Amino acid sequence: MEKLIFDKSEDGRTGYSLPKLDVEKKYNVSEKFKRKNAARLPEVSEIEVARHFQRLSHLNFNIEKGMYPLGSCTMKYNPKINEATASLPGFSGLHPLMNEDYSQGALQVMYELGECLKEISGLPGVSLQPAAGSQGELTAIYLFKKYFEDRNDSKRDTILIPDAAHGTNPASAAIAGFKVETIKSRPDGRTDLDDLRAKVGENTAAFMLTNPNTVGLFEKNIVEVSRIVRQAGGLMYMDGANLNALMSIVRPGDMGFDCMHINLHKTFSTPHGGGGPGAGPICVGNDLIKYLPKPEITMVNDKYRINNELPDSIGKVHSFFGNFGVLVRAYTYIRMNGANGLKKISEAAVINANYIFSQLKENYMIPYDEHCMHECIISGNKQKENGVTTRDIAKRLVDYGFHAPTVYFPLVVPEAMLIEPTETENLGNLNGFIDAMNSIAQEAIDNPEIVRQAPHTAPLKRLDEALAARNLNVSYQFEGKN
Repeated sequence: MEKLIFDKSEDGRTGYSLPKLDVEKKYNVSEKFKRKNAARLPEVSEIEVARHFQRLSHLNFNIEKGMYPLGSCTMKYNPKINEATASLPGFSGLHPLMNEDYSQGALQVMYELGECLKEISGLPGVSLQPAAGSQGELTAIYLFKKYFEDRNDSKRDTILIPDAAHGTNPASAAIAGFKVETIKSRPDGRTDLDDLRAKVGENTAAFMLTNPNTVGLFEKNIVEVSRIVRQAGGLMYMDGANLNALMSIVRPGDMGFDCMHINLHKTFSTPHGGGGPGAGPICVGNDLIKYLPKPEITMVNDKYRINNELPDSIGKVHSFFGNFGVLVRAYTYIRMNGANGLKKISEAAVINANYIFSQLKENYMIPYDEHCMHECIISGNKQKENGVTTRDIAKRLVDYGFHAPTVYFPLVVPEAMLIEPTETENLGNLNGFIDAMNSIAQEAIDNPEIVRQAPHTAPLKRLDEALAARNLNVSYQFEGKN
């Protein structure tokens, strides 16, 4: 069993070398900011610190260790060139308060990235500030709110959201002060137009939709959906989580959307494991541009300038300009691939997903039996007949060397598994994953207990999740050693 670093502590050992603390005298630090007690840190040597964290890194699954097919998360490979550019001293060492005359390179990167995102989305306005897709959603909903306030249209207090939507959609709408009404999906996984027509009305502010949707299918009736919402005076919002299926093939602005967020940390190759860092820029139509967060980056007389004179702006949603390192990575990815390369990326992602889908159809229940986009959805309902759940299948995949796909989402599919291979996995890796999934399906018939007790090869075996949830204790009490 892996010991905690505190358990390796021995009095007198030191794994660091720091200069003598002089800030208290030098800067006359107030008493209220001084630490009352010394930090209780483990006493270990430098080599033990290095070995400890190296071992932990090997235990942790990551995109460079194996296939990471999380549906709706786009855990693609992050090319090393992205890290090289983001680490350039002129970017990584640039202070955010640096005068704009000495920050022209950084401002150019952000300006040109914004222009690229406008072209990709088909929408003429952009803000790079939001730090995540969820914050991009919330920013967009505040834009919608300001839009209707300017028109004295106070009756628009409801946002329509499909029943298969990402959970952040209704959360963003509610935080911004809107009511949420659910639109049903048809048996084919797409928006029920009759339900939409019945619920849209003079109180409708917007319809939030992911396209391709959350079950991996393209909304074929998107033009009609847009017409219905617009005819009622509402706005169209697109959740951009699945943009990896569309780049340089179709543009959301051309589908009738007024606004969308773009997960740079998904579509443009900065995998967001561990909760960050992320970036969720929004692109908007002409009617919403003046409400975008400030400041904006403009070009005046061949120089990039920071413009804060935006009287109709909703204000700032992030300090400075957003998560700059992620912006540099995304810009690098776009420039390295170009328009044709981005199209090939989306085409490969769609082909890979459909290939996996075609090879799993025989052994797993298929809720929507048609070509998918960049992710496919299968169900473990067939295996459940033998007492093997989707959770068991996910745990067993660890023994085969693969990370599990997204499980139990979307909620409209029982025992759901949402699989997104991305474009960065080759045929050998896809076949390995397919073989593993089909082997587990056979094990569920021949030896279900081996699946129910998985994983067998992981450093830690299966936890009692119910007990852990009821008796959560993440605070380590370090007593030290005498």
